[in-house]
Amino acid sequence: MTKRIVITGTDTGIGKTVFSAGLAGLLDGFYWKPVQSGLDGETDSEVVERLSGLPRERVLPEVYRLSKPLSPHRSAEIDGIPIEAVDLSFPVLPTPLVIEGAGGLMVPLNRRTRFIDIFAQWRLPVILCARTTLGTINHALLSIEALRARSIPLAGIAFIGDEMADTQRTIVEFGGVPQLGRLPRLDPLTPKALREAMIAGFDLALIAGGE
Repeated sequence: MTKRIVITGTDTGIGKTVFSAGLAGLLDGFYWKPVQSGLDGETDSEVVERLSGLPRERVLPEVYRLSKPLSPHRSAEIDGIPIEAVDLSFPVLPTPLVIEGAGGLMVPLNRRTRFIDIFAQWRLPVILCARTTLGTINHALLSIEALRARSIPLAGIAFIGDEMADTQRTIVEFGGVPQLGRLPRLDPLTPKALREAMIAGFDLALIAGGE
């Protein structure tokens, strides 16, 4: 069983927090988002707590909580809180840990370090979340190349959105990456609906075959 797995996306706002909530719930594990940008309204950790079905103590506190919904580097500058890479060591826990990044791979944490630099240090398996809408082929293949260029293990790709069979096939074939499944947009989005969609849409054996 994979003990620690990183969830990243090809972009921001694609649904990776919902996917992370569903995965953490299915694995009966922990969830951790080390950097949260934007504190007005529901945070990503609060979304996961609401949707995953996990006890509150399984949703770990963020290392950095930044007020503005901007790239972490800029939000941290506005708050006067320097983000230090050394603070972002992942916790070691007895059950699986789902770690969610912020935005895409190249999102800066400060003026020297991007999220992908942290992932390269961690060497944990990554699941790449990608839209199924127009533009996703380019974004997904660029993200796959960036991960491989740094020898970051890629567990597979999780699609989010309506079925787009040719688009999904194209990314999988050109990227040479396993398709772990697809999470449709859910309306209403409830813990029960999310769990059922994750069970129906994903092969946990593929996900569990990593680190």
